[in-house]
Amino acid sequence: MKVDVQIQQRLLDLAGVDAELSRLRHRRRNLPEDKVIAELEAERQKIKDDAVGKEMILDDLDRDIRRLEREVEQVGKRELRDNQLMQSGSLPSKQLSELEHELATLARRRSLLEDDLLEYMEQREAADENYKHAGAKLSQIDDKISDANRQRDEALADIEVAERRCNTDRNALVRLFPDEFLELYTEQLTIRGIGAGHLQGRRCGACRIELDRGELERIAATPDDGVVQCPECSAILVRNARSGL
Repeated sequence: MKVDVQIQQRLLDLAGVDAELSRLRHRRRNLPEDKVIAELEAERQKIKDDAVGKEMILDDLDRDIRRLEREVEQVGKRELRDNQLMQSGSLPSKQLSELEHELATLARRRSLLEDDLLEYMEQREAADENYKHAGAKLSQIDDKISDANRQRDEALADIEVAERRCNTDRNALVRLFPDEFLELYTEQLTIRGIGAGHLQGRRCGACRIELDRGELERIAATPDDGVVQCPECSAILVRNARSGL
């Protein structure tokens, strides 16, 4: 295959654009912002689980407090009833004695219940502070995730701008090349990821392997407009005065 020397030189421009597109695709797949977001999301899940656990503790304490409040109320009603009976003056002495004993028992019971209620309310106050602290941490991590998402979106927008620019340049370049020459380049690009390289200092610019003397002599004997390929990676080799031939 023979292609004008100047056209072959422009193939390096196309290879450069394709290399940049490849770098952009790799950058898109490996955005550091995505890793940060994943780490933050994992941290958020832990904080959320912790907050849920603290909320469950609060719910349990609230249930116990309501139970104790009901029991205190019931004991209080029983005390009120007994006091009213004692003050009625219509009970025999034996029943009065029994009521006095019952009132003493109820008073002890109410005191124990109130002590328990106070303890539970103190526990609830501490648990509520823990829950609020977990909620604050959750809010902070949400802010961090929002900021990381914004940075990721900005990075993607930059990539998209660069990709559009590269695709515009590429569309203009591919019109310069004969179909067969472009097909050969595209085939190698698809297979190897690099379709062309500059032969410089006896080294292939695509695979970076230095060619042996026999291959260099063969390439040197090829006319300037002849298309040559790297014997190692098959990329099209673009030659010029710096090729060491």
